[in-house]
Amino acid sequence: MSDKTKGRAQGAWARLIAANRAFEEYYSRTYRQSLAREKRDEEDFFTLVVLGEALGVPDPAAYYNAELLPFIFEDFHAWHRRMGMPRTPLDHISCC
Repeated sequence: MSDKTKGRAQGAWARLIAANRAFEEYYSRTYRQSLAREKRDEEDFFTLVVLGEALGVPDPAAYYNAELLPFIFEDFHAWHRRMGMPRTPLDHISCC
């Protein structure tokens, strides 16, 4: 394959990738806010499940959820504010 043909093929491939990105943007733009809200709701539910035992909800899998606690600590403050709790509901976590 000559350099000229290779350059054309790479140019065509780059245009196809750009067109694909443009179509994805066009079709996902209308749903972006809904998808972001759904993702946030799923993360809130996950946090509630992991912290369920600490909040007083009996949980048979609390032992396994304890392994997940380090992953939710960084977003804990935003979570309890979104849930309408002005202060942290847990005694052993002080974020406010």
